[in-house]
Amino acid sequence: MHILLIHQAFASLDEPGGTRHHELALHLAERGHRVTVIASPVSYLTGKPSPPGPLSALGEGGLPSPVGRGVGGEVQILRAYTYAALHKSFVHRIFAFFSFMFSSFWLGLKVKNVDLVWGTSPPIFQGVTAWALARVKRVPFLFEVRDLWPAFAVAVGVLKNSTLIRMSEWLERFLYTRAARVMVNSPGFIEHVRGRGANRVELVPNGADTRMFDPYARGEAFRAKHGLTGKFIALYAGAHGMSNDLNVVLDAAAQLADCPETVIVLLGDGKEKPNLMARAKEMGLNNVVFIASIPKTEMGEALAASDVCIGILKPVEMYKTVYPNKIFDYLAAGRPVVLAMEGVIREVVQAADAGIVIPPGDITAMADAIRLLSNNCAMGQRMGLSGRTFMEQHFDRGKLAEKLRVVVEGMGR
Repeated sequence: MHILLIHQAFASLDEPGGTRHHELALHLAERGHRVTVIASPVSYLTGKPSPPGPLSALGEGGLPSPVGRGVGGEVQILRAYTYAALHKSFVHRIFAFFSFMFSSFWLGLKVKNVDLVWGTSPPIFQGVTAWALARVKRVPFLFEVRDLWPAFAVAVGVLKNSTLIRMSEWLERFLYTRAARVMVNSPGFIEHVRGRGANRVELVPNGADTRMFDPYARGEAFRAKHGLTGKFIALYAGAHGMSNDLNVVLDAAAQLADCPETVIVLLGDGKEKPNLMARAKEMGLNNVVFIASIPKTEMGEALAASDVCIGILKPVEMYKTVYPNKIFDYLAAGRPVVLAMEGVIREVVQAADAGIVIPPGDITAMADAIRLLSNNCAMGQRMGLSGRTFMEQHFDRGKLAEKLRVVVEGMGR
């Protein structure tokens, strides 16, 4: 099959960000399928140019050179014009979403012999592109829901205008009801999408490629590079946005000032990072280190350098439904997790016996959990290896990709 994926925030393995789709696409290629991705020319996380592939021109055969090959298949990327709006206002981001929606549609028209169009949200507007291309090409439309937009935007106060909310909810229902299948990455989403018109719902949850992580490695090169040799490292790796509640981590770091060997490492980028760095400086936090985003291919070394990993989101009711990618990377790396989240991801960490769960927003509980693990290395190692075993059994990317293969091949019949 030739599968066309419309994904503005697509990140390949040599880029920072979530690489779920590149990993899944490569697996499909290994099974003999052909995947063409239309994505933005800049990283959604850093704003830097995204390799490889031309912005809009098509190469030999109507496609650019492949960025990944399998046995009998390939993964290829096209870059569609996108208005630059990294970390700007809501209005600027809307311009970015709409510019990609239209440019990716025109570019998609040039991709020939497509058997299935796969759209993913957020942003939900690229779902419109995927639906329209599927109609034009008369092929099935697979709509993937990666978070519950606009419900999340309303819950955190990003989307407030009642007219925009009604229009967004109408668009959400429109896409759910017109998709041949709706795919979700968390079991917490199933009730929501079914309640808004999705007929056939498929769960292909987030996970991690366990082959990318060595639970016994110590990440000495990463430690040496960032002056962390000999330290007990509590690492957060991911977006630095308003939903990530990282001020709680800074406040916990202040409570850990009496533990000179303990360092909090915040790895990643996002809209709130400059504010977090300024606040850490104002608070005089010498035990907090900020590190820029790194490609997924380097994440194994970074996580290997950690002694414990931090998972945190704001205490918003809707966030109880999410399966954050970073948590599965932590588990795959064999590191214990201090989890300040509720809902379905808490159930995973508890079932895996892979860490300490604390109430979201509880500064003292986070500091105490990190302190406990720093004083009980054997406990942390046991939890980390327990999480790794659980990952291999239930959330390995290869097994999950097989679920996707069954879904897409079933739609092609």
